[in-house]
Amino acid sequence: MRKEKEQVIELRKERKSYREIESVLGVPRSTLSGWLRGESWSSEVKKELVNINKEKSRQRIDFLNVKRKEKLKLLYQEARTKAAKEFLYLKHSPLFIAGIVSYWGEGDKTSKGNLKLSNTDPIMIKSFIHFLKRVCSIKEEKIRCGLLLYPDLDEYECKQYWLQKIGLPIGNFTKTMVIKGRKPAKILHHGICNVVVSSRYLKEKMLIWLNLLRDEFDN
Repeated sequence: MRKEKEQVIELRKERKSYREIESVLGVPRSTLSGWLRGESWSSEVKKELVNINKEKSRQRIDFLNVKRKEKLKLLYQEARTKAAKEFLYLKHSPLFIAGIVSYWGEGDKTSKGNLKLSNTDPIMIKSFIHFLKRVCSIKEEKIRCGLLLYPDLDEYECKQYWLQKIGLPIGNFTKTMVIKGRKPAKILHHGICNVVVSSRYLKEKMLIWLNLLRDEFDN
């Protein structure tokens, strides 16, 4: 046992962890803990090993983040290339043109990860939802709707109105936002409806489609 303990101390001073010592000598970690408990130099070794492991973990996370960014960069480039090819035949579809023109006028162009269109006209909202489903192959459960209301509008009545008009189930609606700091005025009888799809891939395609459609109109 004395020889084993001496070997343990020697390996520990070489900055080996309990797991590594157990692997080499076969001494259980519970025994190692008992032998080295109270040894200040062993506690310092433990701190060093903890810091080394933290640095290794940080480096691994950094490495994975770099790889993830590279993978996403290729994915979004694929989306842009695919969008350019699809435009050649999609531009003959009235639904496609309606969807792109609607987004051109009323859609969010700044955020990276969301495709968002806002309007007070249920026909525009409904046609854009058809565009998302039929042209972009977005599943219904991925399409979210939110209402923006003035304080004097009844949330229940407005939500029932939009439910009937656009055909999405109640589960697709997110929390209603109320415009504060303004005098109650029924300028908008049923509020503003926001349609949102969270997809950076689709957003990249939409921006390409918008640019290509602009070029078509310009020519």
